[in-house]
Amino acid sequence: MGVTGESGGRVRQLREKAQELQQAAERSGDPDERRRLQDKARRLREQSEQESRIDDRGMDPM
Repeated sequence: MGVTGESGGRVRQLREKAQELQQAAERSGDPDERRRLQDKARRLREQSEQESRIDDRGMDPM
């Protein structure tokens, strides 16, 4: 598997984790915990978007 495929898998994992955290936040009865989980989910989504943009630029030299 090339570098692009590996980072694509990482992007997918980050998005899945962000979704899990968002769902946990929605289930949380504690407002502070909900906010913490939402913030973490947002950061993971932002990270996945950044890595996805790197993939789109074709950073794989092969």
